Amino acid sequence: MANDQDIHSKPAKSSEFSKFGSSGIRGVANTEITPQLALDFGLAIGSVYRDVVIGHDPRIAGEMIEHAVISGLLSAGCKVLKTGMVPTPTLALASKDCGCGIMVTASHNPARYIGIKVFKDGMSLNTGQQEEIEYLLENKNFTRADWKNTGGLGVMGTAVKDHSEIILKNTGSSDLKVVVDCGCGAASVITPYVLREMGCEVITLNSQPDGFFPGREPEPVDETLGVLKSTVKAAGADLGIAHDGDADRMMAVDNEGQFVSGDKMLAFFAVREAKKAIAVPVDTSRVVDDLLKGIKISRTKVGDVYVAETLKKIKGEFGGEPSGAWIFPKVSLCPDGIYAAARLVEIVENEGKFSELLGSIPEYPIKRYAFQCTDKKKAMIKIAEKLKGLGDINTLDGVRVDLDDGWILVRPSGTEPKIRITVESRDRCDELYKKAEDIVKGAIA
Repeated sequence: MANDQDIHSKPAKSSEFSKFGSSGIRGVANTEITPQLALDFGLAIGSVYRDVVIGHDPRIAGEMIEHAVISGLLSAGCKVLKTGMVPTPTLALASKDCGCGIMVTASHNPARYIGIKVFKDGMSLNTGQQEEIEYLLENKNFTRADWKNTGGLGVMGTAVKDHSEIILKNTGSSDLKVVVDCGCGAASVITPYVLREMGCEVITLNSQPDGFFPGREPEPVDETLGVLKSTVKAAGADLGIAHDGDADRMMAVDNEGQFVSGDKMLAFFAVREAKKAIAVPVDTSRVVDDLLKGIKISRTKVGDVYVAETLKKIKGEFGGEPSGAWIFPKVSLCPDGIYAAARLVEIVENEGKFSELLGSIPEYPIKRYAFQCTDKKKAMIKIAEKLKGLGDINTLDGVRVDLDDGWILVRPSGTEPKIRITVESRDRCDELYKKAEDIVKGAIA
């Protein structure tokens, strides 16, 4: 049996097989992510790691896929512990005591999606570890135990309690009034309770786990948070908190009922957490550069795994993505929406009204949009050719064009069949966006 080491042959460089996106594997349940794929995935993980902890979010297909993964793990001879329905950051922390952790979730994607994330030592598998699992999946090069050495299945019943205690030890008390929208997701079992333990008066929305996500779409963006915004204002609350399906993301609403953009939220945390170094993806606003003079800012590919890898390498104090994924290495190298909520409450408690604190952070004109695209690779070849000559080109993730007064980023989504555009410019954001939009539309037509 493998002992948490890369014992298998290195992946063939010519292979085009790739299951991992920017956040695990993900697709439509029972169509792209099937029980057979999940079984094979369990066999691949079990061929490398001896003991695994596994959990799932409330998605309808979650237990189906989890059971299939467990079957593969047991077939490989693994010892498996089930946490039940928990948030992703809770599962990630639990993985520190095991060979690895597996979370069955599709995070912020719509209800029909399901996926699998894998954690080692509390953070997502790094690129090399992912490639090893992909190679095993491609070649069906699995370890299968004989009948007397098949794995055993147990229960880890303390994951939520353990996570809550870690958060409470790292935050102070507060008597703020907070509205929490759990989005019918996994945060329902922890965020309201942690904030109440801190001393907050908590009003909950969509706090019953439901894999159909009837309250709103799982992604916590401005357009989906109308009820949260109106409730914060009507209740005279100090702030509002919103999570995605697995609670690795956290977005906020200020005391005036205004949605806080991801770029502003990133800067808000960064100026308070950064001491020497931070890591952020290539689609992050230049506001961070302007505010953090003297701080090393490392830009990465989009995806929390890349931010976490870089944070570990540079020993940074904070990392984040404008999508709402915030990483606080002193607690975890997995984005932790629950800790982020508690930390935000602590900051507002100690520093004053949320809206006034946000007022000190500049906001540059920025536009984002995503276009459906089934053949992302073909489209990106055309897009890259058209973007040449517009400015300095960076191909770390998609194609980024840097200009004196702003930048354009066009990149394929790592989790969905989409091409994403991000444009930032103080003086001509609309003009640059229209140029990028025309190029993308022409490439996917």
